[in-house]
Amino acid sequence: MTDTPPISGPAPGPDTQKRIHMRTRTLWTPALLSAGLVLAACGGPAEEAAETDPVEVNDALVATYDGGIYVLDGETLEVVEDLPLEGFNRLNPAGDGQHVLVTTPTGFRVLDATGAALSDDEFPAAEAGHVVNHAGVTVLFADGSGEVTIFDPQDLGDGLPETETFTTEHPHHGVAVELANGELLVTLGDEEFRPGVQVLDAERNEIARSEECPGVHGESAAADETIVVGCENGVLVYRDGALTKIDSPDEYGRIGNSRGHEDSRFVLGDYKVDPEAELERPERVSVIDTVTGELTLVDVGTSYSFRSLARGPEGEGLLLGTDGALHVIDMEQAAVTASYPVVDAWEEPLEWQEARPAVFVRGDTAYVSDPAALKIYAVDVATGEITAETELAGAPNEMTGV
Repeated sequence: MTDTPPISGPAPGPDTQKRIHMRTRTLWTPALLSAGLVLAACGGPAEEAAETDPVEVNDALVATYDGGIYVLDGETLEVVEDLPLEGFNRLNPAGDGQHVLVTTPTGFRVLDATGAALSDDEFPAAEAGHVVNHAGVTVLFADGSGEVTIFDPQDLGDGLPETETFTTEHPHHGVAVELANGELLVTLGDEEFRPGVQVLDAERNEIARSEECPGVHGESAAADETIVVGCENGVLVYRDGALTKIDSPDEYGRIGNSRGHEDSRFVLGDYKVDPEAELERPERVSVIDTVTGELTLVDVGTSYSFRSLARGPEGEGLLLGTDGALHVIDMEQAAVTASYPVVDAWEEPLEWQEARPAVFVRGDTAYVSDPAALKIYAVDVATGEITAETELAGAPNEMTGV
């Protein structure tokens, strides 16, 4: 993935029971760190010997930096814990409101964000990639093996949970999502070419396929369990049991990154038109109406990166521009309705691993990072008011929360 590179509701339906026999129990090693990190006590020997209450982070926010991970209080933005971890690591919500999956060179490692503790529990994966939370189920994709791992995130926290696995025909940079009825949508491809997706029923028999989506990448969920995946010439939409292609207005109009909202029929996507660019800096985004099949381009007037797209609490589109502003997009009108200055103007670096401003939204708050200033801001989506900020020792890179 050049612009969104590799590394990445309701309870499952009754069909989940039909596939219990397919699941395999994953062996685990007890965590070396407790789920609740014990703080060092201060004072005399008696006080030092006394047990202290474990950490419980309020609305935990998690950010990587070069050499570790910060766990912050989501309201005050105070750094609660600084967890050392070498290498380039990525972050993904685990889907249970407590844990985060840290994508490492060897797999998906479990971080208790609420307890500010990084366990040794890890889902092994060759070239760990996308993590998708949908319909109460979490799905992992390993690019190096094509293995899909499915589990209930509510079972995290006491070793690794029971899992179901499925392996694609060829390894590739892919993604998979399980629907509430047990169906599994998974990308098709190999190391050279990714042409589309297939849909499998709860027993993992193919029920739908489309190879009209060259360069298939990423996924988003919209209202009524509609799934959208990006293509180099538009998007594929899976809705009501059928796959439909929506074409871009340009011969090459790549949508590789998108954001959906469970109460909105619209999906917000990026939009690139130059297949030869070393790094294209587009100023237009795509708005996809999953009901009518209409794709509309919106000129925001500023470029952005793959970490710039988000959705607000009412389904509004949010885009963090290189002009330093958070732009609000009315998805139905396909128009920018407000722009809130947050950080200084910036330029997207050529290397995708390098830190650049990012946005993560939870509830009414958009968290915006500024690696150049070593800061993270909390922004009220409705007003643009900065409600909290913090300065860090290291430049924040990826960011997520629970």
